Amino acid sequence: MNNILINNVLDNIKLRHLGEQLQQARNKCGMTQAEAAKVINAARTTMVAIEKGERRVKATELIKLARAYGISVSNFVRVRPVIEPFKVRFQKAYRQNEVEKFQVESVIEQWEKFCQNYLELEEIMNAPLPQNYPREYEVSRMPIERTAEAIAVGERQRLGLGDGPIPLLRDTLEQSVGLRIFYLKMPSKYSEVYTYDEKLGGCMAINANHPEERRRWSLAHGYLHFLAHRRKSVVGLIEGQYKRMPESDRLAEAFSKYFLMPTSGLLKRFYDMCRENKNQKFTPTNLFILAHYYGVSCELLTYRLEEMELLPSGTA
Repeated sequence: MNNILINNVLDNIKLRHLGEQLQQARNKCGMTQAEAAKVINAARTTMVAIEKGERRVKATELIKLARAYGISVSNFVRVRPVIEPFKVRFQKAYRQNEVEKFQVESVIEQWEKFCQNYLELEEIMNAPLPQNYPREYEVSRMPIERTAEAIAVGERQRLGLGDGPIPLLRDTLEQSVGLRIFYLKMPSKYSEVYTYDEKLGGCMAINANHPEERRRWSLAHGYLHFLAHRRKSVVGLIEGQYKRMPESDRLAEAFSKYFLMPTSGLLKRFYDMCRENKNQKFTPTNLFILAHYYGVSCELLTYRLEEMELLPSGTA
């Protein structure tokens, strides 16, 4: 892209919009305003004015800054929706590994770009993602199990899901609720990342390296955070990776089992299977069939049946 063409394009770009993009790009690569100013041989105050939209950036300056930030010039001159950078923090309850943390932060950056591209495509097509959001559920100082089941039952009723399995859970959350969901590869102990943005709405990234039943559980887990902790970003881990599981995650875990395996439907299906057997007992084969039916692991189904006192404690 030559300087004359860039100059022509820059004349038609809002200074404040371009300034915000330059500021976000600088922050992402960890440069200070003073360091960025040196790149274009200018004073720091000049860089401040550019980022505030008070001074038009020159074509040669934009080329130098784009190169320093590791971003294509076209990313700045193309009119794109500006979104706030995802501020996803790791809770103290996590057993952190710096290498894996860096890997997940890279995933979050990629996820942010996908969400921005998604929004840009919607604007180009003039087809915004329909949002069917419920009010945020009040969960503070409420008993976890009863609250989780009440929310799960309420959401199933709201979405017209009845008390059976949800075979296309991702499609349901995208099309019937309006969440933005992406499957991205992450270190194995991370399950999902959730955040909320005023422009984008609820967004989730699910670990693509996990098996399907684990991904479905992570979708339900992230959905609870959207329902009950909407504006709080969350990095989810598989159970066993916490020093102490936060209450918000314990609620999400409880919600997942009730949402994916509702009590009334599971109870009916369990007794139907028992009646079909000659000895009227639930068999290991029934367990595999029922786990597949609900799209969950045999282990999670066994724990659920134990809680419902349908299987002896310690079966899992």
